[in-house]
Amino acid sequence: MTDVHDATDRELVLTRLIRATPDKLFRAWTEPALLVQWFTPKPWTVASAQVDLRPGGSSLIVMRDPDGNEYPNPGVYLEVVPNARLVATDAYTEAWVPSAKPFMTLILTFEPEGDATRYTARARHWTKEDREAHEKMGFHQGWGIATDQLEALVATL
Repeated sequence: MTDVHDATDRELVLTRLIRATPDKLFRAWTEPALLVQWFTPKPWTVASAQVDLRPGGSSLIVMRDPDGNEYPNPGVYLEVVPNARLVATDAYTEAWVPSAKPFMTLILTFEPEGDATRYTARARHWTKEDREAHEKMGFHQGWGIATDQLEALVATL
């Protein structure tokens, strides 16, 4: 079951109890070969994913819409706690180079809960207007669908 709610006027949150261990969820978020399988809600796809998994390391996920248009999403990891927590932002592109327009910081937590994991994704935006724009882009539905795909993938690992 998904519990999506607005935690603050600048934050969107998705929480779900997923029947998988934290290490499987962490792998799905940090291994490019796994990321490309679930990250965008179908019919969108991931054209490519690059991960330099360390604080200050860059990531690049290129999303592709059904018409073939590609949308690069560069970012930098701020915190990496294996199997427990990932924090990344688009405020930087690579090597601490500021981005032209920062949009959000992503805070992911993977907390063991019985034989499952409490998965929480927080999208913390720079402004209330950015949060509202993300919500209008389909945060609730899109992230919910992507999390369904994530859950199906980790069931196979």
